[in-house]
Amino acid sequence: MPIAATLNPSSLLRLDTNPTLFSRSVQRGTARPLFCIFNPAATNNQTGEGVAIKKVTNVFSKKILAKRALREIKLLQHFRELMECDLAAIIRSGQPLTDAHFQSFIYQILCGLKYIHSANVLHRDLKPGNLLVNADCELKICDFGLARGFSMDPEENAGYMTEYVATRWYRAPEIMLSFQSYTKAIDVWSVGCILAELLGGKPFFKGRDYVDQLNQILHYLGTPNEETLSRIGSPRAQDYVRNLPYMQKISFQSLFRNANPDALDLLDRMLAFDPSSRISVEEALEHRYLQIWHDASDEPSCPTTFDFQFEVVEEIPEMKKMILDEVSRFRQMVRVQPGAGAGANQAPQVPIPNNYDRAGYEDPRPQEAFNQGGWNGSDLERDLQGLDGRMR
Repeated sequence: MPIAATLNPSSLLRLDTNPTLFSRSVQRGTARPLFCIFNPAATNNQTGEGVAIKKVTNVFSKKILAKRALREIKLLQHFRELMECDLAAIIRSGQPLTDAHFQSFIYQILCGLKYIHSANVLHRDLKPGNLLVNADCELKICDFGLARGFSMDPEENAGYMTEYVATRWYRAPEIMLSFQSYTKAIDVWSVGCILAELLGGKPFFKGRDYVDQLNQILHYLGTPNEETLSRIGSPRAQDYVRNLPYMQKISFQSLFRNANPDALDLLDRMLAFDPSSRISVEEALEHRYLQIWHDASDEPSCPTTFDFQFEVVEEIPEMKKMILDEVSRFRQMVRVQPGAGAGANQAPQVPIPNNYDRAGYEDPRPQEAFNQGGWNGSDLERDLQGLDGRMR
């Protein structure tokens, strides 16, 4: 199915105004609902499939909203898919999942990350709600609204990493503790959190706020060594960690008694507190837990890196023109490309929940730290939010 990320549905597709056009809401975020369209007036003429429309309102009212829409549209052109459900719905449905499901999901996430990272893109908001799944257990990564470019040059990389607002429960500790730089390892940490959630059936590091989030990470992983502590960029956060009682690491075997030992070994390597000790995506794909799936010839890299030059644009009229250019390119592409067929059914199947309410999903939303009256939390809480703690 094609994906259409829009400012106005009629700007991309010729749709009638029948109120029954939007058959169901697939996802409702704080400001950008995603609708699934099955009305015959809004289908792919070549395949007969329905289309999805992401409605973004007031997109040109602020520079940050226009830039975010432009960024996501461009990224969706680079990595685009649509599926039936998300992994959050699967986990919270209560249906039994097997180790084979976990292996399949984690392997596919890592394959997607390898492709994304090879394009010099960090996703920065990996979580179950941003992983789309169909009944054949095919999984795709979505929601690139917080993605940024990555460079091996620390100075160049620092320019890409503003506005970090990923969901708290899946955020790597180096972000909260303001390490001097961060790398692709931040996405690997999020995958580790997702694996722990699959094993336990609930979020693993479920902090009430940023201080509690750090406390939970330290509770399970233990006090980091002196070398790691010295790399904490926030003096306030460094003092806070040093003044806590020493904590021993809790073994994952004691937390997930029925889990595959190989899964726990991979989890341990993904959730390394120090990002320099964390397993890489390529290493994780070769881990013995995923050996039944691993096939280097079927784990492609992106043939081209993503061009983030548009990030320097600051004027809304220019952003608007660039968005319309993307719309034009999208129209040309879908008119000449036939719809892609379904992928091979190799994974175990999973029923798709039909009564899942995304509005009721309780994960802390990005940008939760901001309020119109200014900052009301503690200084430590502000520091632990990393770059997204800056007032805009």
